[in-house]
Amino acid sequence: MLDSVAVHVVAVIFLATLIRSSLGFGEALVAVPLLALRIPVPIAAPLAVLVSITVAAVVLLQDWREVHVRSAGWLVGATIFGIPLGLLALTSFDARVVKLVLASVIIVFALYSLVSRAPFHLREDRVPWLLGCGFVAGVLGGAYGMNGPPLVVYGSLRRWSAEQFRATLQAYFLPASILGMAGYWAAGLWVPLVTRYFLYSLPGTLAAIVLGRIVNRRLGVHGFLRFAYAGLLVVGVVLLVQARQGAAAASKMRDSASTSWSSE
Repeated sequence: MLDSVAVHVVAVIFLATLIRSSLGFGEALVAVPLLALRIPVPIAAPLAVLVSITVAAVVLLQDWREVHVRSAGWLVGATIFGIPLGLLALTSFDARVVKLVLASVIIVFALYSLVSRAPFHLREDRVPWLLGCGFVAGVLGGAYGMNGPPLVVYGSLRRWSAEQFRATLQAYFLPASILGMAGYWAAGLWVPLVTRYFLYSLPGTLAAIVLGRIVNRRLGVHGFLRFAYAGLLVVGVVLLVQARQGAAAASKMRDSASTSWSSE
């Protein structure tokens, strides 16, 4: 019988997988933050990536015909070159400023796309856009583990159908997640507890994938894109809140240090 922590893990994984299977993205906002409420982040992060591999693999088995292979290939290739810069940014730049800029760009794009009657549309693949979105996805993945937003931007500009969106993003996430899991394994973070929670969650994960596919198939292009833009808006707002919280925490630390220094 599962204890309360395991039940929490299974429920969070089911919800995150349902979002991912329905839209093709978005589970990053749900999985690790909610898992971290009950289990350590070094357990939650590799668990989320292991589930991501499973979701991507099953979705590709279901809908491989819907994949834009050329687009996915260019995006993955560009991502590889962006990851080192993301890791450098993580250690060299103020994360609050980076998140603030990123949040502003995402929110403006999402609002423009939701409000505009004739948003910008790429009628065919454009290599500069593929390279740019893939590279930025790599930077964000290396810095924050958040590859999704630039991929959503590109897919929405191309007006992919809900099925194409879901499948093509999984063709991107599968190799990216495998690389990420290899990194966790090399760092010694793929421990037996990660595998145990994954196996507990597997039946719910598979059920959520099937249910998400049904939801995805019921969304028309315009309805799906509005969900995608709304998802981007949520991502932008979450990043904005994180940036503000980081600024508040830094200010509090400075005030505390100043008070401590003046009392000496």
